[in-house]
Formats: sequence, structure tokens, C-alpha cells
Amino acid sequence: MTTTHAEQILVLGGTGKTGRRVVRRLREAGVAVRAASRSGEVRFDWSEPDSWAAALEGASAVYLVAPEDPAPVHDFVKRAVDAGVRRFVALSGRGIEHVTGDFGQGMVAAEQAVRGSGVEWTVIQPNNFDQNFDEDLWLEPLRAGRLALPIGDVPEPFVDVEDVAEVAAALLTEDGHAGRVYELSGPRGLTFAEAAETIGRAAGRTIEYVELTPEEYHRELLGQGYPEAAVRMLGALFEVHRGGHLAGVADGVRQVLGREPASFEDYAARTAAAGAWS
Repeated sequence: MTTTHAEQILVLGGTGKTGRRVVRRLREAGVAVRAASRSGEVRFDWSEPDSWAAALEGASAVYLVAPEDPAPVHDFVKRAVDAGVRRFVALSGRGIEHVTGDFGQGMVAAEQAVRGSGVEWTVIQPNNFDQNFDEDLWLEPLRAGRLALPIGDVPEPFVDVEDVAEVAAALLTEDGHAGRVYELSGPRGLTFAEAAETIGRAAGRTIEYVELTPEEYHRELLGQGYPEAAVRMLGALFEVHRGGHLAGVADGVRQVLGREPASFEDYAARTAAAGAWS
């Protein structure tokens, strides 16, 4: 990793899925990092602009993980530039331009804000993370032995968050990526049924995949206590998936890191060995 910024890098979402991994990689490379979140070592709250200045102090680059609410994003980026930030790496999502409704509007705002910032920017647009199966939405269903989704047989080349973090760390510290948008995926597409089968095989247990209609999925999530707004956002995400907008393999990991992305099978093997689905 060739460091071009001697000052500090501010990582938003510093305790989150990508952010904590970006922080770890940068620190392993000897880069000064400010890991910011509502509960992290540097306090940062999107809903409290008074917390922004202290987080930005001394930062020359920002890993931008936007909130779901797009309202504060443009103001934050302007304040960051005024405070001396000269490089942004914004986390977005692959296929975000096809999403309808409220889902992903914070990421859309982040892309727009950094593009208009007047300083260096790069956007990363990953597919669904491998780690959604063990750190997030699908962990408990997999532990219960039943994953039920409105997906169909459209494949998705899930991407390992470790690869996303390594790409982000490179973009934050290396030159030559300004004004670029990198789509990040795994090496091949799998259907969600195939992903569940792969996880079950790695964990040594049976996991059933059940195909639901969007309406059935909506009702099931509401019955599990999910808020209506969250259910609508998930429905919008899966609508993009069913449209095939995420199905193709992207080469962003290879473009930035010069190697192929990690496979889903390797992810499943190491995660099962750690006992995630036991």
C-alpha cells in the first residue's frame, strides 16, 4: 500500500461492517486513522452536526458511509472540504440507479455530493456482502435452518467485505483512482438457493431455501416485527435483484488490487469453521 496522505484518514461507520475492516487495514499499514461512529473512539452522529467538526479535525481523506437519510450528506461533504479534506471514498451500492422508493437514497446523495465536491473522489459500488449471511439480516434464518426470500433464480456474485475493505483502503491511500467508480463483486454468481446450500454444506447441516412471493415476504417480515419502512426498503432492494441488475460479475477488485476476489465457498468454509451457523 503506497500512502500518499501523511495526515489522518477519517473513517465513518468505524464500527460497522466495512468501516471497522477499513480501520484495521489502514492501521496495519501504519496509516493514522480516526474511527468515527456514534459509539466509537471518535464520536460522530449524522443527526448532530455539532459532532462533525471534531471528527474532521486534521483529516485529509474520508471514507464516506452515508446514513439512510440523505438530508445531511451534502452539508457534511461541504464542511469536510472546508475543513481540509481533499479525498473522498464513498460507499454506494451496485445497481443503486435502478432502486425505487426510499432505499439507498443516502448512498445516492453521497455519490452526488462527492462528485460535486471539487476535490478527489472515488465511488465503490459492491454487490450484496457475503457477510450478510453471518453478521446481518440472514444470520438467524440460517441458524434456524430456513432462508425464505422473494428472489427467484437470478444469480448474484456476492462479494466478501474483506475485499471491499481492502479496495477502500487502497483508494484512500493510493493515487490514480480519482473520478472513478468501481463495481465490486465476487468471482461468480450464485442463486440464493445455491448460497444456502453452500453454507449448509460448509456447516455440516441442512438449510432449506424457500421461495416467497414479494407479498408473502412482506407479510412474513411484518409478522416477525420488522418496521413497515424497513420492509418496504428490503422489498425495493430485492426488486432490483430480480431485475438482474446485480447478476453480472464485476472486475473492480481486480482493477484496484490486481487479483481475483475471494470466492463464496472460501467465505463459507472459514465462517462455518468459526461457528457462525452452529
